[in-house]
Amino acid sequence: MPQADFRSPRLFVDAPLAADATLALDRNQSNYLGNVLRLAAGASVLVFNGRDGEWQAAIAGGKRPDRLTLLARTRPQDALPDVTYVFAPLKHARLDYMVQKAIEMGAAALQPVMTRYTQASRVNTERMRANVVEAAEQCGILSVAAVHEPQALVKYLDARDGGRLLIFCDEAAEVADPLAALAGARQAATAGMDVLIGPEGGFAEEERALLLRQPSILRLALGPRIMRADTAAVAALALVQTALGDWNGH
Repeated sequence: MPQADFRSPRLFVDAPLAADATLALDRNQSNYLGNVLRLAAGASVLVFNGRDGEWQAAIAGGKRPDRLTLLARTRPQDALPDVTYVFAPLKHARLDYMVQKAIEMGAAALQPVMTRYTQASRVNTERMRANVVEAAEQCGILSVAAVHEPQALVKYLDARDGGRLLIFCDEAAEVADPLAALAGARQAATAGMDVLIGPEGGFAEEERALLLRQPSILRLALGPRIMRADTAAVAALALVQTALGDWNGH
């Protein structure tokens, strides 16, 4: 398996990638390569689009970089495990952190849900998408996670595919071995997984009752201590990826 190159700059480009293709750089990318990294024509960077793998490209342009010429593919496209991270949005920097860490942990999609005790009333999905791209660029990730528009929790549950395993991280659940619980749900996870983390104030009782009536649900405790929501995101996704995702070699 080709190894990721973490020393070369990486750029996400929303364009088809193929040998000898020429890609125009937008203003921000041109500024980043020319003024921030101080790279000149002829310097090499890596590019990806989430579909065609990773490619080595040469910078071209006059006083400032304005285009790239693709040279050769360095890594084939991969696929993320079918894990959707479902969460009550947080405010500002903590939401940025949570989105970035979910991408680093291998989430394939992000779904904000609004609950009774959700603290953030507005969600900037464009900022979320920018954080998704930045995390993928920095961490050698080839697939770009989908960012869905926020939904009320009830609406999300009404519309979700009941064949997918819903991993409900519940602070009120009895503390038990989470890895053992996840291992026991392996067969139910073959149609994909949704990992749900609630707001800082926890779930309302009617929300918890509604969740526990869902098909293919696994109620999971994340240990004996109450975590902040952004910490719970990392803990839950690490457990899921270890037990059911692509951290176990399958």
